[in-house]
Amino acid sequence: MINIDLSREATVLRGKRVLVTGADGFIGSHLTEALVRAGINVRAFVFYNAFNSWGWLDTADRDIRDSLDVFAGDVRDQGGVRAAMRDCDVVLHLAALISIPFSYHSPEAFVDTNIKGTLNVLEAARALGTERVVVTSTSEVYGTAQVVPITEAHPLQGQSPYAATKIGADQIALSYHRAFGTPVVVLRPFNTYGPRQSARAVIPTVITQLLAGERRIKLGATHPTRDFSFVADTVRGFSRAAVAENIFGEVINVGSGFEISVAETVTAIAEAIGVEAEIVTDDIRLRPAASEVERLFAGIEKAGEKLQWQPLYGKRDGMIRGLRETIAWFSDPANLARYKHDRYNI
Repeated sequence: MINIDLSREATVLRGKRVLVTGADGFIGSHLTEALVRAGINVRAFVFYNAFNSWGWLDTADRDIRDSLDVFAGDVRDQGGVRAAMRDCDVVLHLAALISIPFSYHSPEAFVDTNIKGTLNVLEAARALGTERVVVTSTSEVYGTAQVVPITEAHPLQGQSPYAATKIGADQIALSYHRAFGTPVVVLRPFNTYGPRQSARAVIPTVITQLLAGERRIKLGATHPTRDFSFVADTVRGFSRAAVAENIFGEVINVGSGFEISVAETVTAIAEAIGVEAEIVTDDIRLRPAASEVERLFAGIEKAGEKLQWQPLYGKRDGMIRGLRETIAWFSDPANLARYKHDRYNI
């Protein structure tokens, strides 16, 4: 469990119901738990499946699970989304397909989930009079940085089908604010990492291989830079976006304000674990050349101004602290056993 203080947000949200879509996922489960621990009334929208799995929420403490109002559905289904949103005051919309390699394989699924799913949320908000909708974006919408740090005014460039669908979802959300006055804000997290993250992402890929005893680490490109943001900071960004005033129609970045190459990240992880690692290029993990995002580095001044938010795990020191917390979670054998370190996860 990651300790996240949302006492200030709880005061504003007292008596309100918050819907979290994608509550079963990596960021969504941490966000849902933090909201519940703060005493906030939460409805968790999880992806319907025949196993009755609530994803990562299945691992939450019993008191968290007992406090949840769980709705199993599919954001691609308009009727289901409207039913989930009924009687909810605030919607934090995180549900999405997010794997870049999988978007090369199945782009239509990304259009249906990311664009149509967001449209369904916006239509329901418009019909139900929802007080606030926070739509989740991604730093991938910027493509390779043309200037740094990347502010919200940076041009958008879809270098993968995933990024293109997130641009589409963002623009539909903003259009609903402009056309219909829908109370929407777009939160744009940079590369979030932490406990529970899928092994399709680079940090869990490295950690799981090293903890499994591998010393020759299979990766794709290692020269690109990323702005890695610990999940606790991303959760705090969502919680602030749920209550901050005068932010409708805005796009707001949240990140660490620090860039580091993938290769340097591998070194930092290996040092934190106390081993040496050699990087081996695995061609299947390489993006097409024109699709690789070479540099990401967040400008976060607007988040400070609009959300009164600053990263608690910012810069290199903060990243090292976040890596140590992440490694500690993966070091639990029960957690590590959930991951297939010897396979490429798309």
